[in-house]
Amino acid sequence: MAAPVFEMENVTVRRNGKEILNDVSWSVEKGQHWVILGGNGSGKTSILNVLMGYLTPTEGEVEMKGREDAINSQNQEWDDWRKRIGFVSSSISQLIDLEETALDIILAGRHAMVNYWGDNDEKEIRAAEKVLERVNCLELRDQIWATMSQGERQRVLIGRALMAPQMDMLILDEPCAGLDPVAREHFLSFIDDLTEKGTFRSLLLVTHHVEEIIPSITHALVLKEGGVIASGEKRRALNSLSLSRAFDSELKLRSRLGRYRLYYGDEFVPEGGQVV
Repeated sequence: MAAPVFEMENVTVRRNGKEILNDVSWSVEKGQHWVILGGNGSGKTSILNVLMGYLTPTEGEVEMKGREDAINSQNQEWDDWRKRIGFVSSSISQLIDLEETALDIILAGRHAMVNYWGDNDEKEIRAAEKVLERVNCLELRDQIWATMSQGERQRVLIGRALMAPQMDMLILDEPCAGLDPVAREHFLSFIDDLTEKGTFRSLLLVTHHVEEIIPSITHALVLKEGGVIASGEKRRALNSLSLSRAFDSELKLRSRLGRYRLYYGDEFVPEGGQVV
């Protein structure tokens, strides 16, 4: 069995009398790459907030086992844990100063910060340039955030995550939002390639579009109203029944060459369609 990266055991979160997560048990092992799938309000963001230490469980435990210095929800060494997670989300995009260059943004990732104005030595700058090359953005080295396309921004944010000294896991929180269909496919192909190369221990891809599930994803967690509908190997957890339950509609899931499409009756469900 591969080494676990983290485990959640019977995690329930209640706030203001409302149950946000309900008895969630979930573990991710090194080398597993997960999609977290569910509709709006299913608990996708909440489960990320628990994982990042921003939301404390009312019941249950979260244990990080990626390294010897494991932590759990009773031990608040969350800053060290967050530095081992590469997190790409629109919430980070909104915090970046419009005048920050791609190099600035990558360097800030070294410190798990946004808009870092500290000094960087030549060794760090060279490392950041190598990361820019790795994410096919070296030509953007001195370009500012304000003038980058959405696809370029996502690649730079991936680079920012890769700059972390010790990254156990990459989390992509709806990374294709705002991308046109062509840019989306280029970006997903790029992520699939990084995953296949073993760039990170584990990938967590959060989405509500099955079309965004790349072939390198190995496992799936399907959520509804804060509870787990299905969890485990992709070929078992992702099926017409689990998605029909998740989205309260009679859906058919079809796969071809490692990619998925969703049908409502005999009609293909487009991205942003009303059933999702």
